[in-house]
Amino acid sequence: MLRPWKLEFEIDKKLDKAIYLQIADTIIADIRSGRLKPGDALPGSRNLATMLTINRNTVVEAYQVLINEEWVISKERKGIFVSDQLPALHKKRTNHTKDAQDQSILPNSALINFDDGHPDSKIAPVTELARAYRQIFSIKAKWQMMGYADEHGDIEFRKMISRMLNHQRGMQIHENEISITRGSQMGMFLTAQSLLSSGDYIIVEDPGYQPAWQAFEYAGAQLLPVPVDQDGINVEEIEKLLHQHQNIKAIYITPHRQYPTTVTLSLSKRLRLIELCNQHHITIIEDDYDNEFHFGYRPILPISSFPELNNYVYIGTLSKVVAPALRIGYLATKNQELLKKIGSLRKIIDVHGDVIMEQAVLQLIKEGAVKKHIKKATVHYKNKRDFVFELLKKNFKDIADFTLPEGGLAFWIVPKTRLDWNKATTLLLEKNIKIIHPSQYSRNEVNGFRLSYGALSEEQLEQSIPIIAEVFSRLC
Repeated sequence: MLRPWKLEFEIDKKLDKAIYLQIADTIIADIRSGRLKPGDALPGSRNLATMLTINRNTVVEAYQVLINEEWVISKERKGIFVSDQLPALHKKRTNHTKDAQDQSILPNSALINFDDGHPDSKIAPVTELARAYRQIFSIKAKWQMMGYADEHGDIEFRKMISRMLNHQRGMQIHENEISITRGSQMGMFLTAQSLLSSGDYIIVEDPGYQPAWQAFEYAGAQLLPVPVDQDGINVEEIEKLLHQHQNIKAIYITPHRQYPTTVTLSLSKRLRLIELCNQHHITIIEDDYDNEFHFGYRPILPISSFPELNNYVYIGTLSKVVAPALRIGYLATKNQELLKKIGSLRKIIDVHGDVIMEQAVLQLIKEGAVKKHIKKATVHYKNKRDFVFELLKKNFKDIADFTLPEGGLAFWIVPKTRLDWNKATTLLLEKNIKIIHPSQYSRNEVNGFRLSYGALSEEQLEQSIPIIAEVFSRLC
């Protein structure tokens, strides 16, 4: 089918309006002007995203707004088309008047984004990090830093990571069993490429962390999703899968605070999982993405700290601890053959890590700045968590189930009745509140969402949580 219409659109970053709304309003203007006529086809979301060099989800959100306002219709397996019967202009004016009077709709400039659980960048030790970076760059011998370094990262930095893992997380790891990466996702990708091959299977939590799933599938592996309950991944289901499939190579888990539900894997399940993995020669890939922010007496020790476990890859990050934009992660494994493969692959894609930044962070740790920041941040996030918990008890008591997490930067909210999540997310976007659609957690239907609070102010949380509850209540 020919699609002659071309969107004449340029993102205006100065405009206090979300990009998806800019796209939707531009298309509405073209429909009103007659450039787009009833029955005309719009570009597919992938094509339009490519044309505009933006994320496809932004285009999907724009199209969803147009569908809800009846400017376009979606025809299954055919695409998006301009509606034959366009919404009456007086109807739109009525809606706009209503919106202006609706106190539950936040102004365009106040878009509130419930992200994936990001930390608060306003409390990050940016000044200290910048000072340390400048000092390292000027004091250290420049020719030593400008040359190629070890593919696994600065040795002194790896020694520091090993001490942290051994002293704080009960592990028994050596610096030569650690590789520094540019964030935990890079560690996941390197592990997947070095451990998995086409035809292998990997067990994953469902719901779970899809960026990790994508790394495993890119390596050629097939996913075997296993449901999660209040005690973590279903170990009985894992045992069944181990008898059904011969080529299961690994299990990917987030046992400390399962992503996205925040539940902790129970001790009995940990022990049984170790027993099964040893018996079937399977590697546990443990993603400990937010170990530092724990509000109880102490965090649960990683499953990789159990000396009985034979094969594991432990993946962590410093991005949430020091600064959100800082891309420093690490992986640890006693499998030297696997580590050698990871090092060889690392040389291909990133010959020389950020040695200066590694040295700067190392200096902050030695000075005690990182320890001081973690202590300050933990109090900050605990207070914010308690604040959110009170808001949830007040607004969600009869609408959804939730529990008080012992750490991390998010709650898991499960409505008491199944929601139409497409409608829920669209209604909230109209009120300038953005939540992550549950489809981002699973390829099956999930009736829950991750309410993150780390990067939002108390004022934003107090404004938005009652509105989310109101929308959920309307759809229940």
